[in-house]
Amino acid sequence: MNPTDLESLERATVEAVAPPQILEIGGWLVPLDSGAIGRARSAAPLRHDLGPEAIGEIEAAYRDHDLPPRFRIADVVSLAPVCAELTRRGFTAEQPTIFKTGSTDRLAAFSKASAHILDTPDDPWAAVFLGEGFDSTEGALRIASLTRSPDAIYAAAGGGDETQAVGVMTFGHGWAGIHGMRTTPAHRGKGLASAILAALGREAQARGVTRVFLQVEEANPARRLYRAAGLTQGWRYRYWR
Repeated sequence: MNPTDLESLERATVEAVAPPQILEIGGWLVPLDSGAIGRARSAAPLRHDLGPEAIGEIEAAYRDHDLPPRFRIADVVSLAPVCAELTRRGFTAEQPTIFKTGSTDRLAAFSKASAHILDTPDDPWAAVFLGEGFDSTEGALRIASLTRSPDAIYAAAGGGDETQAVGVMTFGHGWAGIHGMRTTPAHRGKGLASAILAALGREAQARGVTRVFLQVEEANPARRLYRAAGLTQGWRYRYWR
């Protein structure tokens, strides 16, 4: 991936989760948030060839805002000096996460099942994050972040009048981003998430956006679903805390 695409992806990734404030320090994005979404509260380099020179200033910026310093670093050879400096400063790498990209055409064709697109999330949409199988406190923080995204649409699917699966798509810097995919435990494996992905893909097509991205934890079995939808791994990153 060329440097321009990489920078646009990183900007879209952070802006999608709408941290209250974003600083730029030495070629890094430094989002300031106290919520539950790691991307909204972890500094990330805008290029994969940056060195560790700005780390101290970034740490100080987080502490000046009464926030713990956190970093989100791709596991690529060119960022090894950054990882070495973070290790020296006592940070530990956790939560390996896969960054995936794909085409909205492939996504739109993934399922013919229906899902509803909402301009504004309703109570049944939010209830999926708060229901059985999910941490309600963490879910409430995610709802707060995802519903303040500056350019977002919301998807819901289920049987009858019941919402059993949800998702979010944001738009920015030439990318569509998928976030907040959730299906209630009792209704997994029924194609609801596939319907949501395809519906979001069609909405992106309608806007003329051809590229899509998402992030999924390495241990999450949903990776198989995203692979089937045509999303391929760009790189893996970890959070340094």
